[in-house]
Amino acid sequence: MAVNEKGILNRLYFIAGCMFIFGIAVVFKLLSIQFLQGDKYRALATERVVKDVIIPANRGNVYSVNGNLLATSIPKYDIRIDALAPSLKTFEEYVKPLCDSLSKYSGKSSNKLEKEIRKARANKNRYYLLARNIGYSDYIRLRNFPLLKLGAFKGGLIVEQTTKREHPMGGIAQRSIGYERFDEKGNVTRAGIDGAFGVKYLRGVDGKRKKQQIGKGQWKPLSDANEVEPQDGYDVYTTIDVNIQDIAHHALLEQLEKYKADHGCVVVMETKTGEIRAISNLGRNKNGYYYERLNYAVGESHESGSTFKLMALAAAFEDKLVDTSDVVDTENGILSFYGKKVRDSKHGGYGKITVSKAFEISSNTGIVKAIDQAYRNQPEKFVDRLYEMNLNNDLNLPIIGEPKPIIPDPRIKNGRWSGIALQWMAYGYGVSFTPLQTLTFYNAVANDGVMVKPRFLKEVKEFDRIVEPFKEEVINKQICSKETISKLKQLLKNVVEKEYGTGHRLYSENFSMAGKTGTCQKDYRNKEKLNYISSFAGYFPAENPKYSCIVVIHEPDKSVGYYGADVSGPVFKKVAQKIFIDTPIVDEIETLNISETSIENEYQSFYETAQKYKTIMPNLVGIPAMDAVVLLENMQIDVKVKLQGNGVIKSQSVDKNTKLKSKQTVVLTAS
Repeated sequence: MAVNEKGILNRLYFIAGCMFIFGIAVVFKLLSIQFLQGDKYRALATERVVKDVIIPANRGNVYSVNGNLLATSIPKYDIRIDALAPSLKTFEEYVKPLCDSLSKYSGKSSNKLEKEIRKARANKNRYYLLARNIGYSDYIRLRNFPLLKLGAFKGGLIVEQTTKREHPMGGIAQRSIGYERFDEKGNVTRAGIDGAFGVKYLRGVDGKRKKQQIGKGQWKPLSDANEVEPQDGYDVYTTIDVNIQDIAHHALLEQLEKYKADHGCVVVMETKTGEIRAISNLGRNKNGYYYERLNYAVGESHESGSTFKLMALAAAFEDKLVDTSDVVDTENGILSFYGKKVRDSKHGGYGKITVSKAFEISSNTGIVKAIDQAYRNQPEKFVDRLYEMNLNNDLNLPIIGEPKPIIPDPRIKNGRWSGIALQWMAYGYGVSFTPLQTLTFYNAVANDGVMVKPRFLKEVKEFDRIVEPFKEEVINKQICSKETISKLKQLLKNVVEKEYGTGHRLYSENFSMAGKTGTCQKDYRNKEKLNYISSFAGYFPAENPKYSCIVVIHEPDKSVGYYGADVSGPVFKKVAQKIFIDTPIVDEIETLNISETSIENEYQSFYETAQKYKTIMPNLVGIPAMDAVVLLENMQIDVKVKLQGNGVIKSQSVDKNTKLKSKQTVVLTAS
């Protein structure tokens, strides 16, 4: 019995000793956590309860060259209330007036709103939504409602701000104006002007705000003020002219629809400065509607076809191996090189003609024979002359996506050279350029040989302060001699003015144009997929060029037509015609006598409406969107346009003959 009692006591002592040691270990661990690792765990606890939240800065605005808003960041607000923040006395004093004010704002029953807010307080809801995605004026109004005007601590006000990028012109030039977007993985997509200049100018500096976790993954601001206020980005003033942009967009759209083409682009550039006045890129979706799908003018390189004949002759003229008066034999309209044939569009050819006429009628065999005779034994000389005219270099544009031009070179391994490369290059096959690269060369011809870089920005401003101005940038001071330039200009003028020129149907007695048609086969290696690229590049007026322009349309319906003069040429003419009449090239009295009856009639109704209406809402249904915008802006009315189609007004938010209020906003829907 004594032995058993002794064994029991020993076991008790052992257990007590273990518990004592365990207790010491627990005390040691607590002291260690408190004194040695306390800062770490306190910081971790604070991090889980309070965190810094980034407040994105408003991106700067993007404006046209004449001050029209092209892209802007509009602040949007969510208004919530921490139903537990106000004391019981304060809550009871202000909840009814708050609900009365909310009722007037939203149209909901005041009693129902009061019941919901009281329920939120009873359920300890510290993040109750009052209004979502409201504008700045509504935000100011709501934060001055009873209870909410007491602020975050006494009134429970919670304000969360986001920004939304909007394009007031709708779909017109939206891709070229661009954007900067981030996906859920943080990958960034930058397109157009907004994307190109976003990081440096538009983005601004983000702010910070502290938020506290209130459970169930919800966070509320600690106060109604930011810890670090965001700094808005600078405003960017582009070279885009909204009137020219609108003309170009709708002229292109009309032709794409007429020929059921896959996609196309048009670019208008100011000759002396290289400033892009308009750039429109339209592609067709599966439903047959056209929209700004891709920036084809900047990013799509393709074989040039006959528009390259100007570059080929420029090289030959400059090397004095070919002249405009030289005679070439087009034979029967077919030339053969290593079994491959070059054909003219006219069956049987044109016989013996001058190089000048070969260009003006766009004879493939005539131009190919001239270039072949000049360079067949020295093709590298031809390539070098193209290089000297900067045709092998990209334009180093700030807009992302420009490919490098393709020019075959016999001296470069895998340089795309073959036994027929020279002959095929002569009429625009085997080489590849973007529309803007081609236009830059044509613009240089119009600019007496001075090649300027296409430019999208005029200046960057912070309010009225100019942060950075942009001026013309010369790529090549003289691409070729004045003599060669003079010959090229005459050729381009003859294409339009000569009765046999491929662009003769574009001729107008009222104003002069110069340019070159282009019709290039696409997917020609597979006859079942054979399509065409129709183009026209040139400038106007022919004698004193103010603007250059290129139009490229891909895959027109062959049953309707596909020649450059028929498909792309009319777009060029319409752009030149409307620019010439709406914004006279030379500011002289004589220009007032120049008239185009069809275009004057088109705008007559607009001018009559502008004179008639001053303080009442006119009927804008059926007139072009840009005319409607100008009319309302002249009446000092804020206007928003929802563009869904080709830009003709279909409805207006304010009925006609309604008296307009000061600073009233009118929403127009165009389709």
